[in-house]
Amino acid sequence: MVYSDGSKWEWRTLALTAGVYVGFFFAATEAYETAWAFGFALMVLCMTLHSSLTHEALHGHPTNNPYINALLVFPSLSLLVPYLRFKDLHLAHHRDEFLTDPYDDPESNFMDPDLWQSVPKGMQRVFRLNNTLLGRMLIGPLLGQWRFMREDAKAIAQGDARAALGWVLHIPAAGIVIWGVLYFGSMPLWMVMLASYGAMSLLKVRTFLEHRAHDKARARTVVIEDRGIWAFLFLNNSFHVVHHMHPQVPWYDLPALYRARKDHFLARNEGYVYKSYTDIFKQFFFKPKDEVPHPLWSKPLK
Repeated sequence: MVYSDGSKWEWRTLALTAGVYVGFFFAATEAYETAWAFGFALMVLCMTLHSSLTHEALHGHPTNNPYINALLVFPSLSLLVPYLRFKDLHLAHHRDEFLTDPYDDPESNFMDPDLWQSVPKGMQRVFRLNNTLLGRMLIGPLLGQWRFMREDAKAIAQGDARAALGWVLHIPAAGIVIWGVLYFGSMPLWMVMLASYGAMSLLKVRTFLEHRAHDKARARTVVIEDRGIWAFLFLNNSFHVVHHMHPQVPWYDLPALYRARKDHFLARNEGYVYKSYTDIFKQFFFKPKDEVPHPLWSKPLK
């Protein structure tokens, strides 16, 4: 809702944010004490949703004040990714002309073909496994975190103050969560960390085929028409081409916008669409969707 003074408060997002924190606290206490598997599963789901809410926050939701948005997701439930770093890198990813670029798209899983030739055969097999959905869920979080922290360490060593600030702010953001779990909760910290890995694994399902290699930048971004539990966990970011074209639209309005202009969106991305995540699991759980070397790297990406 936008008020007469220009302020914006998206109450559905605010209510969901409150629910995620309550669910996380319940998972670490009563749910874990009643049935540890239930508490663990609930924590994974709350961490996944919190990450999706963090994505909403960096895009200007649920208010038009970036400091309030950052404060709302400040406790880092997933513990692994500093908000400021996620914000900077993800907004860089939204430069559509660089989507899938091995160097300029921070979220690309493609590699420069020349660099690929220098990768040891054993690691090539690891990266090929990572390009199956099974591999992306099993080892994708580990590979992604390793690459992310390695690149940030290099940036900080070279004097990148913004990267350093992101990690400095992450200390209290993760610390408050760890303190809360240890002081109030019953779930051991190692299980919380395992839940964090599980949440990252679920999020890899969303990012697995969000973008494809294509000569046209507008045709690189997918639509997955699923409206089930996966779409909710990802806050409809499965309508990904709609989000890239209209990042100011809140998550709960993306499906209706897609339905109203479906032909337009599918013409724009040249039919890069899947009906459901079930279809994606069937097609790519054991089979790589793409090769690791970028197939169009010899051509300019526009």
